[in-house]
Amino acid sequence: MAEVLVYVDHVDGAVRKPTLELLTLARRIGEPVAVALGAGAESTASALAEHGAVKVLTHEASEYADYLVVPKVDALQAAYEQVSPAAVLVPSSAEGKEIAARLALRIGSGIITDAIDLDAGSEGPVATQSVFAASFTTKSRVTKGTPVITVKPNSAAVEAAPAAGTVEALSVSFSDKATGTKVTGRTPRESTGRPELTEAAIVVSGGRGVNGAENFAIIESLADSLGAAVGASRAAVDAGWYPHTNQVGQTGKSVSPQLYIASGISGAIQHRAGMQTSKTIVAINKDAEAPIFDLVDYGVVGDLFEVVPQLTGEIKSRKG
Repeated sequence: MAEVLVYVDHVDGAVRKPTLELLTLARRIGEPVAVALGAGAESTASALAEHGAVKVLTHEASEYADYLVVPKVDALQAAYEQVSPAAVLVPSSAEGKEIAARLALRIGSGIITDAIDLDAGSEGPVATQSVFAASFTTKSRVTKGTPVITVKPNSAAVEAAPAAGTVEALSVSFSDKATGTKVTGRTPRESTGRPELTEAAIVVSGGRGVNGAENFAIIESLADSLGAAVGASRAAVDAGWYPHTNQVGQTGKSVSPQLYIASGISGAIQHRAGMQTSKTIVAINKDAEAPIFDLVDYGVVGDLFEVVPQLTGEIKSRKG
């Protein structure tokens, strides 16, 4: 069976959920071979093996932390040349898409970004995408070279499938361009205790209807009762009510959770483009004609300042 390279997104050996989803998808088209780089790479092996990696190629070097992107592309290219895979899968983060694009260019292959599903095809892997601001769903495949595919978080359920997970050292020679862009400093992100927005299974977002930064507390309270991430519309972010890092939309982050709750968001195409692939969508808005209601699975026409606290209270009471 053909091997499929899976680029591992991890933090000091702790594997992030999108990588485990990639392993699930990779098993549909071949045998997953994981590529783990940087500090703690070898520590990823047990989690990767538990989720189907037959091999784990590791390489630790300071270049991965000290310089941007290119060292990782060099390593992934080395893994590609060693394995000759049927496909290369990368998480659809901003960095992941840049790594994938650079790799595809180097190896002369086509690339598909932001896939939301993946299946084996008679002529190669077939990727499903949500395109044109999520107005259409398409299926496509790469016709030249080895497919390089980035997959959006929450596109597949994580499924355990224990495999050998044999750890092998990857030999990497860094190119002259690897040290071109140096990281000169880092500022730790302040932890909110909530899940990462793009990886969360539940997202609760607030928009213009929240009417002020101080009122986002009720959005946060609902999110915390559900163990959810907090999002915001562009209008709320532009008004300075919530950080840009939490913006959901075409010019913000794309999310695809199991449950998306939009509070006080009209549903402009800019916002819809970032959340329309969510599995279940609930909207709370006092305007019955708001475009968001054309999209939702469940809609509540009402004042969010009355509905959201009631919903939060009901969730907390049911949780005991």
